[in-house]
Order: sequence, then structure tokens, then C-alpha cells
Amino acid sequence: MSSELPPQIQNQLAQLQQTQQQGQALAAQKNQVEITLKETELAFEELEKLDADAVVYRAVGDLMIKTDRDKTKETLNERKESLDLRLQTLARQEERIQKRFTQLQEQLKQAVGAPETAQ
Repeated sequence: MSSELPPQIQNQLAQLQQTQQQGQALAAQKNQVEITLKETELAFEELEKLDADAVVYRAVGDLMIKTDRDKTKETLNERKESLDLRLQTLARQEERIQKRFTQLQEQLKQAVGAPETAQ
């Protein structure tokens, strides 16, 4: 059936599919960042509950390393800020991809609909 479609419409359809795949990939990345951000926030909240002199360990690969509570809080806070920024960037990219997808979808509808009205 695709061989019956004009090359321009085939191209538009390919662009639409590629844009949809990009949107799905971005959504998956955004979901992963949201999960990591939530884990980071929970870890920070748990550190807040501890006494200042509490013993804290941090996982580094297969090892548990003793670390300073305040330094760990600072590291988690920096990570949270970085993840927040990444999430904002992904949200903007996702919005642009969605707009592009809608635009391509409308162009394809018009291109496919135009020959039908001429008949």
C-alpha cells in the first residue's frame, strides 16, 4: 500500500513516525529522571531525620563507604538540582516534539485529504 502513496506523503509519514519515536524516547528518559529525582529526595529526607553525629554509609558500587552526613546532604542536594534542571530540559524537548508531531500530523491529513476532495 505504501508504494501507492506519493513520495512526499511517504516522506511525511516517515517524519511523523520518527517524531513519534523521539517523543517516546524522551518520555522514557523523563520517567527515569523523575524516578531518580524521587529517590534522591527520599534519601535527602531520611538524612534530615538523622542526628548530626549519626554514622552514614554511602553505596559506591559493591562497597559501603562511611561518609559525612553533611557532605552527603550537600551531594544529594547538588544531584537534586541537576536532576531538576534535566527534567525541565526534557519537558521542554517533549513539548517541542509534541508540537512537531501535531504539525506533521496536520500536514499529512491535509496531504492525504487533498487528493480525495479533487476526485
